[in-house]
Amino acid sequence: MTAGREIALAREGQLEAIARVMTAARAIMRADGNHRQWVGGYPSREAILRDIAADAGYVVTDEGEVVAYFAFVPSPEPTYDRIDGAWLDDERPYHVIHRLGSYAHVHGIFADVIDYCATRERNLRIVTHSDNSIMRHNIERHGFTYCGVIYLADGSPRLAYQRLD
Repeated sequence: MTAGREIALAREGQLEAIARVMTAARAIMRADGNHRQWVGGYPSREAILRDIAADAGYVVTDEGEVVAYFAFVPSPEPTYDRIDGAWLDDERPYHVIHRLGSYAHVHGIFADVIDYCATRERNLRIVTHSDNSIMRHNIERHGFTYCGVIYLADGSPRLAYQRLD
């Protein structure tokens, strides 16, 4: 973990700080040419509140300031049941990393999040939009294997990756 950073369960009182992080994360995507992911206000405050209520929403703080947010959700993930390709295994349990976003000036967030998650679950899955070159680079750089394409509930395709430790 990067010095000065902590990862903890998110609290409702942090919703405004989390919303600012997610707005900044959308701006990073747009600046990188990713205009089709996280549209229409996604992730919504309601989705984040659902994560928090399920003890699946996490904040990364740096010197006490919220600098990133992610959801760490236990299986099963219904949209992952059908994949054009194959998961490395169908072992359960697994955890899914969703809605990972941070500020542009904060570096090393992906590594910190993956290190944290890997200490809690050896079977990790993550998906991203094909336009999200930043996320794809980080996923591949941190030991995930490309497994194929899954489809969200609305039919949108996502590139699917898995890491087994």
